[in-house]
Amino acid sequence: MKKTAFITFEGIDGSGKSTVSAMVASELEKRGFPIRKTVEPTEEWTGKAVRQSIREGNPITTALLFVADRAHHAEQIKNWLESGEIVVCDRYFDSTFAYQTAALEGKMKNPENWLKSLHSFEFPKPDITFLFDIDPKVGLERISGREVKEKFEKLEFLEKVRKNYLSIAKRECKRIVVIDASKPKEIVAAQVLEIILDILKK
Repeated sequence: MKKTAFITFEGIDGSGKSTVSAMVASELEKRGFPIRKTVEPTEEWTGKAVRQSIREGNPITTALLFVADRAHHAEQIKNWLESGEIVVCDRYFDSTFAYQTAALEGKMKNPENWLKSLHSFEFPKPDITFLFDIDPKVGLERISGREVKEKFEKLEFLEKVRKNYLSIAKRECKRIVVIDASKPKEIVAAQVLEIILDILKK
């Protein structure tokens, strides 16, 4: 049985990835697996700076802060994995490539290449990534009740992000599993859990 694993959850706003990742982590804990739940942006000072930049900063500043937050987070993830924990992370580097590439479009040439160059430091690669795919219109309907919306939560922008995500998934098909996030969360959670348990058995 695989002793540890690094599992990431990705998707546009309203895809349900945060809800399902929490459900799956809880079920794994019930089954006796040592689970470490984490999220990006983190709750560290670097993550708080990211959130402030999303509200007030420009795209380049925000992208740099995301990478700074990840550099710190990567060290934590390494330690958790080395201690034998299964790390379940809500958003990781794929989010940066999907969202920030869209945000930087028209502001520089080849924003994705620039973002990748910022990730030249050593950081853990996920064993598996679940991409929750959903029509951006449906995603926005799901989060319509949020009191405070981020500037990323706009239809045209999320359509670009979804396209970027699917492009990444096509290139990284061995790592990324695309999930139909339009289904009820219980069905999605069961599907994801089955895949994870199969990985942990190997």
